[in-house]
Amino acid sequence: MPSSTSSTAPIDFTPNPGSAPAWRRISAQAGLELRLLLRNGEQLLLTLVIPVLLLVGFSVTSLLDLGERSRVDFLTPGVLALATMSTAFTGQAIGTGFERRYGVLKRLGATPLSRLGLLAAKTLAVLAVQLLQVSVICAVALALGWDPRGGAGGVLSAVVLVVLATAAFSSFALLMAGTLRAEATLAAANLVYVVLLGLGGVVFPVDRFPAAALPLIEALPITALSSGLRAVLADGATLPVGSVLVLLAWTGVGAALAGRFFRWE
Repeated sequence: MPSSTSSTAPIDFTPNPGSAPAWRRISAQAGLELRLLLRNGEQLLLTLVIPVLLLVGFSVTSLLDLGERSRVDFLTPGVLALATMSTAFTGQAIGTGFERRYGVLKRLGATPLSRLGLLAAKTLAVLAVQLLQVSVICAVALALGWDPRGGAGGVLSAVVLVVLATAAFSSFALLMAGTLRAEATLAAANLVYVVLLGLGGVVFPVDRFPAAALPLIEALPITALSSGLRAVLADGATLPVGSVLVLLAWTGVGAALAGRFFRWE
């Protein structure tokens, strides 16, 4: 009777080093960034409380004179724009600046994660936090009598505007945090927040500013976002091309500068 022989293929122990695919690197970092943001109760409280207080305070009082226009209908898109900026720009710039100071970014620089990969991961984490902000602000606004227009198309247009603005604000937050000292980033981010709160059409209509300053004010990303959200949510208009172009321009410039000048330490 013939005997059967079995052969086993040799096992290849040759090392095969290499980094994970880009999408896995970005998703892993985004998950870490999101957990860090959610654990920072003070920052979450700040980014939620200030917009909600502005919405309630100016909606139920007569401090803002809009004539026959509904105050809450005017304020809600601006407050949503402010919440987007506070998370994507102010909070992220300050947090990243101190991460860089304490050597966290230096260690990230030793990994295969690129500068643009870090920008993408932080932007994804910010978008997740903004879902919470939008839910809270919209719930409060509806309780105050907000009557959004535009239907499903308006909601989709608003999402497009918020995503573009988040990318723009995040890129400039990383540019600031990656080039300035942490203390300078803290001061500059808060200063920009206050200035854009006053100039960006968040609470006060931009047409009340001098006509000579309007082109500059309308070119600001916060103005493009607040006016764009107001057009689709308050007026029921289609996606405003001007706002989209302004936000795309700021996103492209910010991403290019952050990718070029961001320093890990």
